[in-house]
Amino acid sequence: MIDSHRWIWIVAALLLGGLLYLLAPILSPFLIGVLLAYMGDPLVDRLERWKLSRTWGVVVVFALISLVMAILLLVLVPMLGKQLVRLYELVPQVLDWMQHQALPWVQLKFGLNEGFWRFDQLKEALSGELGKTTDIVGMLLSKVTASGLALLAWLANLLLIPVVSFYLMRDWDLMVAKLRNLLPRGREGLVVQLFGECHEVLGAFLRGQLLVMLALGVMYATGLMAIGLELGLLIGVLAGLASIVPYLGVVVGIGAALTAGLFQFGLDVYPLLGIAAVFVVGQMLEGMLLTPLLVGDRIGLHPVAVIFAIMAGGQLFGFTGILLALPVAAVIMVLVRYLHDLYKLSNLYSEPASAPVEPPNPA
Repeated sequence: MIDSHRWIWIVAALLLGGLLYLLAPILSPFLIGVLLAYMGDPLVDRLERWKLSRTWGVVVVFALISLVMAILLLVLVPMLGKQLVRLYELVPQVLDWMQHQALPWVQLKFGLNEGFWRFDQLKEALSGELGKTTDIVGMLLSKVTASGLALLAWLANLLLIPVVSFYLMRDWDLMVAKLRNLLPRGREGLVVQLFGECHEVLGAFLRGQLLVMLALGVMYATGLMAIGLELGLLIGVLAGLASIVPYLGVVVGIGAALTAGLFQFGLDVYPLLGIAAVFVVGQMLEGMLLTPLLVGDRIGLHPVAVIFAIMAGGQLFGFTGILLALPVAAVIMVLVRYLHDLYKLSNLYSEPASAPVEPPNPA
């Protein structure tokens, strides 16, 4: 029978889950702020060890983050916008190429019936949508500004992120110390150990894997643009983002890049070999240099766990669920590992097999 204290914890957990579900629409800026504070805290701690005050250390870290964001907004975003517009314009041509060249070749090669895959309806529907506007930015702005209140709420959330991040980063160590003082004295060691393992898993994944994503995105984009691939920057960035799941980035990237390369270069072998070489070199550098250097040998999240956590979080709580997915997955993994260790130490696991019962000897 469950005692009253456990019932209290169960009810509290259910109430917390319901509250998170109700507050999900406004939680995004706070969760992003917590994420930035968590990732920036080690840098601030290092600056403190260099005799800089906590507040000035946070200011320096924020200046670095602001510089990176300014570079992204002033340089990368316009370039990506141009490639998105170009991709927007190329879609009808890609459909024509598939309908009149690629699919007839597949049909001839494999002896399929004529018109085995009809693109007429798809092409007409997509071309009609594309014909409504040629300005993606204008279309997005029209959606965003359709409601003045929605636009104001979006701007308020955007401005709230740096404010939340600044105060959390400044008071991070103080908040952690206060939370530790609230732990039951008899369970403090165990809870601190479990949270330390969660921190190790989550830190290895977020700080390490995000840096790997950034490095791979830069390498892929630079290599594809050097080859002359028209959509090289866009595909390189997408492949870098997909690298949050190990090996997914190279699959997504090489598939998209070879498709774009076939459409742009035709059957010219050398550009296609160059595209493949970019991703092969990227994977070699990731395995031999980036992952050992940035992530290390700490236990991270399994790729399948990452995919499931992100999809489940998005399905349950939308964008807020996506932000919560990886921390929750890290905590669950550590708890499962702890329960596994308890099971291995239990009598149920170590109990010897009972002796077989001898059948009665018939007289």
